[in-house]
Amino acid sequence: MNIDFEKRLEEISGTRHFKVNEPMKLHTTFRIGGPADFFIVPENLSGFIEVIKLCKEYEVPYYIIGNGSNLLVGDKGIRGVVIQLCHTFEEVGYEDQEDGQVLVRAGAGILLSKLAKEVADKGLSGLEFAAGIPGTFGGAVTMNAGAYGGEIKSLILYATVLSDEGDTFTLNHDDLKLEYRTSIIQEKGYIVLEGGLMLNPGDKRSIKSKIQDLTSRRKEKQPLEYPSAGSAFKRPKGHFAGALIQKAGLKGYRVGDAMVSEKHCGFIINVGSAMASDVVSLMNDVKEKVYESSGVHIEPEIRMIGEF
Repeated sequence: MNIDFEKRLEEISGTRHFKVNEPMKLHTTFRIGGPADFFIVPENLSGFIEVIKLCKEYEVPYYIIGNGSNLLVGDKGIRGVVIQLCHTFEEVGYEDQEDGQVLVRAGAGILLSKLAKEVADKGLSGLEFAAGIPGTFGGAVTMNAGAYGGEIKSLILYATVLSDEGDTFTLNHDDLKLEYRTSIIQEKGYIVLEGGLMLNPGDKRSIKSKIQDLTSRRKEKQPLEYPSAGSAFKRPKGHFAGALIQKAGLKGYRVGDAMVSEKHCGFIINVGSAMASDVVSLMNDVKEKVYESSGVHIEPEIRMIGEF
């Protein structure tokens, strides 16, 4: 790697936010992944844009991650720069609307669970479903995150994004083209900087009670005690991936330390020191056996980056 590039990258990032050969297993909820050449957490938007410009100048690949909750990083790591937008860009603002609703403006780096609890504390309803989702708000907008009958699509008014050319602009609700686990943001490779949600005032106790109920249901039904990347497969039309996997007799199916959860077959869990290669092999086996069993193709929901 170019020494001048590394020096300039460290100058932009600051020593506290700049790491070399950083193990990515420390930054994914799967607790899997080899080292990234460079790992940085930008302090502000201008620094973030500077880093991207520098990477382009030196033709160094870069990857944007949030909380690493829907991510599998290859065992050989990542060549280039990983930029983490989590626990940064966390500003939240509130604007009362004439019709009684409240526009909540949130930075991309705030955890969705933290945002859901913050708006609940203010007596705002609509985001209860998201209190247990481990990703960032930016990631949630990008993939139209959802759970328990709720999804970002039903709440979002706009998102401000950064294009690959370095332009910043705002997309309204319709422009975002939010569908099941996808959006125009994914399609175009945009980076979410902030977004606006329209929420309704409600009874604070009822809102918090709903969050507690959903949290209890998650603990009961999902393998939260193990590292994972959440739902491993997208929901095929007319089916549930977990049910298809269970029907194929794969509950507890294991490759190395990667295992189909016995609590919820839609999750692949790390029961020890799983490698990315274990997860990939297991997922390929699951896809093949589910198709043999049901004739249904299932596709990964987990994002995979790096060298496998």
